[in-house]
Amino acid sequence: MKIAVIEDELVHAELLEGYLKNWSRKRQVLVEIIHYKSAENFLFEWETERDFTILFVDIQMEEMNGIDMAKLVRKKDENISIIFTMGIPDYIEEGYEVEAVHYLMKPISEKKIGECMDKVMSRSDNLHFILVHSKDEVHKIAMEQINYIEARGHGCVIEAVHRENGEIRTDLLEVKEGISELESQVKSYGLVKCHRSYLCGIRNIHHIGRTEIVFDNGSHIPVSRRLQKEVNQAFIQYFQKYDSD
Repeated sequence: MKIAVIEDELVHAELLEGYLKNWSRKRQVLVEIIHYKSAENFLFEWETERDFTILFVDIQMEEMNGIDMAKLVRKKDENISIIFTMGIPDYIEEGYEVEAVHYLMKPISEKKIGECMDKVMSRSDNLHFILVHSKDEVHKIAMEQINYIEARGHGCVIEAVHRENGEIRTDLLEVKEGISELESQVKSYGLVKCHRSYLCGIRNIHHIGRTEIVFDNGSHIPVSRRLQKEVNQAFIQYFQKYDSD
């Protein structure tokens, strides 16, 4: 688990890092903690290494504040956990749109840090991610969001569905990874091969026809005659398990 502490006051950063290390020892969870003295420093590194799980963000920083930084992050990563720290409660309402996990008042208590981390852990237990590379960026995509992966040239195209404020947005992302490489990473998380050029996300399927698969958002891809029975079985098994939980 990779954690960023974005805090311009060294005393608060060191205190927070100490609490996080104590939590990791108690829970036996391996963590990597990196301190950034400003929002700008964090964003510069995050643009190339988007593999952070949690951000502890001081709201009141010089130049770019924590709220503005979090808005930029949230536009590109809707799953990362954001926890704000602050000296006064005036900014809580501004942070609602970035869906923060928690707001912590300074001085921060070790008990509150532990509660936040436990909350993030329980939430992330049900989410699995894949890191992929586009032409200029690294992207973290939740497996649950993927409708399909299509082989295209030497790379792939991924269709992912995002739910924001009750609305559904669909994105297509061209990535450098080949379909064989991606298949080995996603096959344990509900994505199966349905055609020589496609992997499909079982949980997002609306129905399976004789020659195509239709997803909840209306997108559709081909299913080969050879693989249709296998995809049907995976589809039935997934929802039988879901109904019994």
